[in-house]
Amino acid sequence: MTKKIGILINSSKKQAIDIGRDIYIWGKERGVSILFPMHDATVLNVEGVTDHEWLNNTGSAIVIGGDGTFLHAARYVLDYDIPLYGINTGYMGFLTYGKPENAFDDIKCIVEGEYTIFERPILIGSVVREGDIIHSFHALNEFVLTEGVSARLLRVDVFFNQQKLGQLSADGIIMASPTGSTAYSMSAGGPIVPPHIACMIFVPICAHTLYARPIIAGAMDEISLIPRICSRNIVLTYDGQLACEILPNDMITVKLSTSKTIKSIQMYNRSFLDLIHEKLGWGQSFMGEEKE
Repeated sequence: MTKKIGILINSSKKQAIDIGRDIYIWGKERGVSILFPMHDATVLNVEGVTDHEWLNNTGSAIVIGGDGTFLHAARYVLDYDIPLYGINTGYMGFLTYGKPENAFDDIKCIVEGEYTIFERPILIGSVVREGDIIHSFHALNEFVLTEGVSARLLRVDVFFNQQKLGQLSADGIIMASPTGSTAYSMSAGGPIVPPHIACMIFVPICAHTLYARPIIAGAMDEISLIPRICSRNIVLTYDGQLACEILPNDMITVKLSTSKTIKSIQMYNRSFLDLIHEKLGWGQSFMGEEKE
């Protein structure tokens, strides 16, 4: 039976704060150890622990907020074997798909071990400049290459496994994980991919050509991009939260990490297909016709 439950909250959302405080009281009444990092504990006015203590004593973690909070939590636990479960107080909730009204039932299931775990593949990206790797970082959702502040087209040489695919003119390029397939990639016309499948998704953004379509790359493939326009405004963002400057002729390489994943908790009575039906209304017209 898991007794150490870590909590991470979006401290800017009142509902997340209220749920976090209620969980703390719930745990205290039942002898369940609830751990908060110092920042979250300060917001809730409860006892907190250091990051070191939280990361080394948490058996599983509840993330209370939106998908952005889950992405932040994923970076926080990246080097630790801590499965995450999200309770959604945000908008869409593809990562935090637990419901606030079910929070205590879900936490009881987690304490009693009544759940499954699946591993979400993550991306690792590197920026190579004049033969040297100057940046290396991970992303749970996606990397996005754009021209930044202006609406100019990017011209990018695209390589798959060191073989040149061609030069693409587009507003930008998304390289998404399966988890990120329901984020920016989906909005740009990319496919929906169940989050446990090991693959990458290459999606042009508003390509200035008819041949450019999304491409699925395999678990062992590598995608490389080299921007060929003269601009100081090229930006590579990852998970929509962090960014770095890219210079012309820099090489950005992206592949699936072979050593790291993010573990997610899934309740027995909920699946990815349930999420697609609920969040996107996928197949609802067909299901409605069947009932008539």
